[in-house]
Formats: sequence, C-alpha cells, structure tokens
Amino acid sequence: MSKRKETSTNSINREVLNEFCGVNYAIDLIEGRWKMIILYKLEKGARRFTEIKKLIPNVTDRMLTLHLKELEKGGLIERTVFASVPPKVIYTLSESGRALSPIWKNLERWGLEHKLRMESGKNTSISVPKQVSIP
Repeated sequence: MSKRKETSTNSINREVLNEFCGVNYAIDLIEGRWKMIILYKLEKGARRFTEIKKLIPNVTDRMLTLHLKELEKGGLIERTVFASVPPKVIYTLSESGRALSPIWKNLERWGLEHKLRMESGKNTSISVPKQVSIP
C-alpha cells in the first residue's frame, strides 16, 4: 500500500467525510481486504504473527504486517511485546475491537442474505442461519 500525500484531494476528502460521518470513519478503519478476517481470527484470543499467518494462508507477510499496524493505529487491536530472546509479540482485540464483533457478525449475515438474493435474481427475503462463521 502506498502512502497518500496529505495534501491530495483524496486525502482531504477522506478527512472531511470522516469528520462528519461516523459510518465513513468506521469503514475507513476497517477497509482493506484482510482486516475483517484478521479481527475475526483475533476474536478467538491472542495470536502471534505466525499464528495469524497460518490462519490466513493467502495473505502476504507484507500485507499482514501493514494491516496489523493500521488496526493497531486505529485502536482496534493491541500489540504486546514481551522482553525475551527472540522477542515475543502477541496481538489481541482491544475493547473497541471487541465492541465491533456483533456489528461485523450482523454485517456478514446481511452480506450472505444479499448475496443469495442477488444470485437468485430475486429481491425478496431469504433466510440465512443465525449462526454464520467466517472461514
């Protein structure tokens, strides 16, 4: 991911939208191909980088590192470094990250229902089981 210039129109528009729209602010924090799956995997408990990598095999080391840094900067996860040789680092959901959990579960349920409606060519209600799990 390349860094945007702070003076670019894109960056300025993002800041303006984030200031007055909570939904845009929230989406800005969680946008990215792997962020939601990282948060979901951390919901199960503290994980080391290599554990997360094994749980999400298609993510590159670089992208996982970038997303973990962004999630930490956004206050959704916490990074704890233990003084040992080699250094031990674990990632956990922050209080804010845990508060987001029911929201992403509802969003996933909506996504599955919407996907089924679109695939069936109908715009009617389709029932999806209440318990859904992200792979």
